[in-house]
Amino acid sequence: MFRTTIEVMLEDGVLTREEKRLIIKLANALGLSPEEPGEVYAAIREGESLPSGSMVSPNEQRLVYTRVFEVAIVNASLSRDEFRVLAHLRDQFSIGDDDHARIESDLRDLIRQKGDDENVVEKMLNTLKDSVSLVGSLFDSVRTKSA
Repeated sequence: MFRTTIEVMLEDGVLTREEKRLIIKLANALGLSPEEPGEVYAAIREGESLPSGSMVSPNEQRLVYTRVFEVAIVNASLSRDEFRVLAHLRDQFSIGDDDHARIESDLRDLIRQKGDDENVVEKMLNTLKDSVSLVGSLFDSVRTKSA
């Protein structure tokens, strides 16, 4: 999972600051050791294979996706690269529309709970709203290519 996500990030040949933030959160959420992200990156660059990772339960997949999604929206302006990563994770974790809607709702509640400044909260909620439709359309595109 981690490797394929990094490969999606590197499709354009550039690893942006936003993508690096997502890598850190994804590695943390997946419980990778501090060395593993570098090893995966090196293996991709060298064209080497890696042993398979451990299985991630459906509940863990939802939690990982939610954590990465939260980090992406905190920036308040999602890049196309971040949207591609979220669409990839959604596809890999088989997160359907209903589950995605629940995750969005959970993130809305979380933003409201954490936010003291109403303007910042409103901006983040608008970013989340915009991101949901774009991630959904990218996910549909990925799902079509996978089929």
